[in-house]
Amino acid sequence: MDNAELIALSRQIGLERQMDVVANNMANLTTTGFKAEKLLFEEYLMPTPDAQDFGWGDELLSYTLDWATAHDFRPGSLVQTGNQLDVALEGDGFLVVQTPDGERYTRNGALTLNQFGELVTAQGYQVVADGGFVTFGPDETAITIGRDGSVRSSAGAKGFLRIVEFDDPDALTREGDNLFAGGTPLSAVGTSVVQGALEGSNVSGVTEMAEMIRVSRTYTNLARLIEQQDQLHQNAIETLGSLSA
Repeated sequence: MDNAELIALSRQIGLERQMDVVANNMANLTTTGFKAEKLLFEEYLMPTPDAQDFGWGDELLSYTLDWATAHDFRPGSLVQTGNQLDVALEGDGFLVVQTPDGERYTRNGALTLNQFGELVTAQGYQVVADGGFVTFGPDETAITIGRDGSVRSSAGAKGFLRIVEFDDPDALTREGDNLFAGGTPLSAVGTSVVQGALEGSNVSGVTEMAEMIRVSRTYTNLARLIEQQDQLHQNAIETLGSLSA
């Protein structure tokens, strides 16, 4: 391959990863509390070997490098459900949940009760509160969750949901089950809880579909460019081979 084909191939590799990110966003269009992702690119300049037969130095070649995936933490729209265990967060905070790998953070407030009466996520992870977990007895009713995260029932106060914020949300890493890990959690000061509602995904279906079309067309155009370069090489070889010495 010559330099033009290698540069086009580097862009195609980046587009493949970008398509994976867009497809994942589309797949989570209706996932509660899901935050969209985007792929970040930068120019990578690679010099060619320095030829001693010429009077100038290296020629810099500009490649495409996909170097990071960024999270879009803009809030999704709130949907009223009327379910007393559903909670949505207004602000930049996250619920803290306990997993087998330690504490993790989520915006998915579709909560339920497990067989022990503990407040858990749909995946069964316990929701962390001050002093442990929130547990309800079988006869408790009238569960209320205040905007400050306070939990009460017919039996009285049950504690406060632990809600955290981050100075640098980009330090978070995405894990499965719509969870985030890492970062330095701080006590939430600007986040409030809305009971009986859920935060929808912040993915825009129209935007992601347009991006998917753009990525697909760009990839196809690059494939056509590489094919044309190959044909030029073949024609050059055939022409040179037909010349008599």
